[in-house]
Amino acid sequence: MNQEQQGQVLQDLLHLQTPAIGLAFLPEPPAGISRVDRPAAAGCSYWKRAAAGEVFYTLASDHYGCTVGSHTHGIELPPEKAQEFSEVAGVMVQLDYIRAEELPGIPQRKESFGVAVYGPLQKLPHAPEVVLVRGNARQLMLLAEAAQAAGVAHDGEVMGRPACAMVPQTLQSGRGNLSLGCIGNRVYTGLADDEFYYSLPGDKVEVVINRLATILHANSELQKFHEERRAAAV
Repeated sequence: MNQEQQGQVLQDLLHLQTPAIGLAFLPEPPAGISRVDRPAAAGCSYWKRAAAGEVFYTLASDHYGCTVGSHTHGIELPPEKAQEFSEVAGVMVQLDYIRAEELPGIPQRKESFGVAVYGPLQKLPHAPEVVLVRGNARQLMLLAEAAQAAGVAHDGEVMGRPACAMVPQTLQSGRGNLSLGCIGNRVYTGLADDEFYYSLPGDKVEVVINRLATILHANSELQKFHEERRAAAV
């Protein structure tokens, strides 16, 4: 199953309103793909553009708008931006949004950042390292169950802020991750109150899809079973 088919199957089976997107990290700009036309205020803004159908790559400097996102992606910041990251982290601590001791534990890419390629999974010309699926609770419940059945679900807790930390977490664990996102991501991507994310390693998407139809059928039958039991108990 190629990437175009994978993207279409995910969209069809889960009835996704937003197409799954793929991210690939490469050492050099890829041939035939243009650099993003303007830097965004946050790296997760690129997720929204990719879901809208754009295929592009970014340089490290295109991520300087959000120093937290730069940190999770392993981007080396110039001195003034490194200072900004420290100041932003300090404000978060002052607000009790995050504890100081949590900061070193935020997942971070360890590899050198060259370029990041973004696009809908169906159109991405490179094999994705991470696939991000955006959906509502029911849709991602089904996807998470399929990942569990395929043996690639993360055994840890549901992730939260920052949303972009799910990218390095997925890269390093080689497993799927459920994330509730963060307030910044919801602002920059327009993520609805009832939406969140599931991330998958790019090379595990097919094995999850292979379990998804079975999970959908099982849930359909179990829903009937539970509805009948509920009706009988009235």
